[in-house]
Amino acid sequence: MKLFKKIIMSALVMSMTTGAAMAADIALVIGSSQDAFWNVVKKGAEDAAVTIVARGGSLNILQTNGYDNYGPDLAALIELATAQGVDGIATVLPVPEAMIPAIHAAQAAGIKVTLLNGGGDSLVESRALNYFGSDEYVAGVAGGRYLADNGSKHILCHIQIPGTVNLESRCKGVEDGAGESGAKVFILRLPTSMDGDFAATSSAIENELIGDSSIDGVITLASWSASAAFSAIQQVGRDIQLGQFDLSPATLDRIKAGTQTMAIDQTPYYQGFLSVSTLAANIDFGTKVATAPVLTGPAIVDSSNIDATFAGVAAGTR
Repeated sequence: MKLFKKIIMSALVMSMTTGAAMAADIALVIGSSQDAFWNVVKKGAEDAAVTIVARGGSLNILQTNGYDNYGPDLAALIELATAQGVDGIATVLPVPEAMIPAIHAAQAAGIKVTLLNGGGDSLVESRALNYFGSDEYVAGVAGGRYLADNGSKHILCHIQIPGTVNLESRCKGVEDGAGESGAKVFILRLPTSMDGDFAATSSAIENELIGDSSIDGVITLASWSASAAFSAIQQVGRDIQLGQFDLSPATLDRIKAGTQTMAIDQTPYYQGFLSVSTLAANIDFGTKVATAPVLTGPAIVDSSNIDATFAGVAAGTR
């Protein structure tokens, strides 16, 4: 009986020791807390955290206050997570030159890293385990080609945070995709201080549409700016196709009503879920996804599939 008790106690100690090792503390570093887009990323990460917490781990979500100093602010959050002694960091990488030193410092401290949403082109340089997101250039090509194939000859592509790698890649893709189908693209870069400013952005786009009557297509890189562009198009009163990156309830309502042509979905829910869950699994169990990068988009949403998209947005997963 004593031997049996010793065996049971030894097994319990081993189980407790093993359980303690399998408890990854993860930090998710993402964009502005004032930007509703990140709510869907957070939803995916929080759903993944249910399993992480059940294993004794944790998830801490760190966000910037805005985009005025985006790269350095994200680097500071990575440094904060490193100082807190987390086991893993899932981070966006929109400004590699400002952020990679902080990522390498975290890795030197034994912290594992995954990338999400932006920075896939820097996967090798960052030494991250994997990238979960859309190839922004490929998504842009798809959007530009779609608008051109559906009749636009001169497309305005609006960038709300100039110099941000993933946003610049989107409009470059739009330019190349539209060019393949015989259309041209004008890239409108507005000051970062106007990011999120509906009235100022709408007015700026309206001025461009008035100043050049050949513009017959507009594509924006965020949901709020698509609403601003929609208002501008209404004021001008011309037949202008409207497309955008990412989704929102207002986006889908316009597509359903026929007042917006299309949207490009990168499924940010999967970006949050996969970047966090696979990172924790690698830390806890040594598992690794064989495919890198893991692309979560692009997917075109238009009148042909709008009804199937509503449920996901209502649930916070699209």
